[in-house]
Amino acid sequence: MEGFKLKKSKILRRILSNDNFDGGDHHQHSPEAELESSRLNRASADSNRSLSHHHDTKKIFVGSWNVGGIVPPKDLDMKDWLDTQNNSADIYVLGFQEIVPLNAANVLGPQNRKASMKWNSLIAAALNKRMPRKRVQDNKIAEHQKIYPMKEPVCAEDEHGQDFLCITSKQLVGMSMTVWVRSDLYQHIRHLSVSSVGCGIMGCMGNKGSISIRFCLHETSFCFVCSHLASGGTEVDRRQRNANATDILSQTSFPAGLQQNLPQKIIDHDRVVWLGDLNYKICLPDSATRSLVKKREWTTLLKNDQLKMELTEGNVFKGWQEGAIEFPPTYKYHPNSEHYFGCDQPQMSKKRRAPAWCDRIIWFGQGMKQNKYDRSESRLSDHRPVRAIFTADVKIVGTSR
Repeated sequence: MEGFKLKKSKILRRILSNDNFDGGDHHQHSPEAELESSRLNRASADSNRSLSHHHDTKKIFVGSWNVGGIVPPKDLDMKDWLDTQNNSADIYVLGFQEIVPLNAANVLGPQNRKASMKWNSLIAAALNKRMPRKRVQDNKIAEHQKIYPMKEPVCAEDEHGQDFLCITSKQLVGMSMTVWVRSDLYQHIRHLSVSSVGCGIMGCMGNKGSISIRFCLHETSFCFVCSHLASGGTEVDRRQRNANATDILSQTSFPAGLQQNLPQKIIDHDRVVWLGDLNYKICLPDSATRSLVKKREWTTLLKNDQLKMELTEGNVFKGWQEGAIEFPPTYKYHPNSEHYFGCDQPQMSKKRRAPAWCDRIIWFGQGMKQNKYDRSESRLSDHRPVRAIFTADVKIVGTSR
């Protein structure tokens, strides 16, 4: 036992300084977030004038996709998932899981950011309706997708001619989250901050865990949580997922700001959305689950859905809400196929995984209305991407004359 503890201690010392570890300092912020924080916190200093306020609504697109470690092809059409043909949101929050394979090199080694750069390039192309940046030698993107640190206001017709700007992009091993805002809203976003929590291998590595991003739009605070929780279909695995969620809620923390009045915990924000591969399964025998999926009997299946049970019982997600699910389970498919894994291959019984709604989007608190909740049909990975569109109430303060 002492030998095991010594070996574990050596491993921990070796990886504590690694980007993939997020078990101690929960105030880790991206450089762009630190730059914007110093600029944006100054905006609240001029508060001596008489103020009036009114409310507005903004449309927010939230999407989550476990891409199974697959590098996106340069011609991947993102418009279907982002629904840019039919809807145009004010803010896009996109979370990915397994953006790189969850092998030892990626979990223990230096951060591999090539995949996230490629995804951001495709997102930029879809939102700004242009061709993705051309590739150069060594399969690298010609130019890193620029993140705007909000040092100066930007107008709708900025010099780059972009409709949407990326205000932050954060990666933790296989998880990645990126936030894009309409360029005319850019100057009204303040107090951007990022907090990551690793709760995977040894309870601290980033193969499982979360990335949380918070910001204020005008006078309303937003927090978005992208997570990848523990996998597996046993009762022990379900409890581990609950433990992951509890750790994320307790360990995620943001700075209070110069005025010491900014929310520091996830659920203290005005508008909160949690997205990701939450990995909750269906509590039925595999054969029964497959039969009900084939008959499209979603109501019966959802009565036995682990996350629905948690939302109802309030053990971990007390007060959280989820929209009606009217789409098939998002996992597990054969890649580039419409068939669930193992359904037609009894000889692979040891590898079979029953279909489940692993990929979810839930929200907390008032002031938000969900207008759409469905999935996209991209066959890139063994998961189908999910998306939700919210209308959020935003408080706007102006000077009275």
